[in-house]
Amino acid sequence: MSRIGKKPIAIPKGVKVSVEKDKVAVEGPKGKLSLNLHPRISVEVKEENVFVKRASDEKIDRALHGTTRALIANLIKGVTEGYSKELEIQGVGYKAVIQGKSLVLNLGFTHAVNYPIPEGITIETPKPTQVVIKGTDKAKVGEVAAQIRKIRKPEPYKGKGIRYLGEYVRRKVGKKVG
Repeated sequence: MSRIGKKPIAIPKGVKVSVEKDKVAVEGPKGKLSLNLHPRISVEVKEENVFVKRASDEKIDRALHGTTRALIANLIKGVTEGYSKELEIQGVGYKAVIQGKSLVLNLGFTHAVNYPIPEGITIETPKPTQVVIKGTDKAKVGEVAAQIRKIRKPEPYKGKGIRYLGEYVRRKVGKKVG
């Protein structure tokens, strides 16, 4: 039995979970999210808890059991608290500014990079060298953070670029003269 899959998910106050044939919909104070279910997984809501059940003990069912439970728990946390990722920009003259519906990044290129902010995501720049990405969908927040980081990854010699807050960049020694 999957240790994660068999745990019930508690539904907090103000959150409504509805299960249709192949879809779980979660509605809360921060918005609505839904998840399409695999046909071999079933979900039922009983007394402020969500239970995930599987069809058999086959390997695919065991894998889907814990994964589905974790995804539903992420939906519930997303509509109540939300998710956020922080990026920091390091480098002389590197900065980020929000203009309208896009994030403008000056990263040492000959031009400024415009990144359009996707629907359902909010981006803030408390400092010119800090970017905070917030949203209800954990996967979407992570994907946006990865796309922004990909524009200018931290390089190993001087450490310049965009990195996650607290990320350690292993530094290399440059060429030695002599």
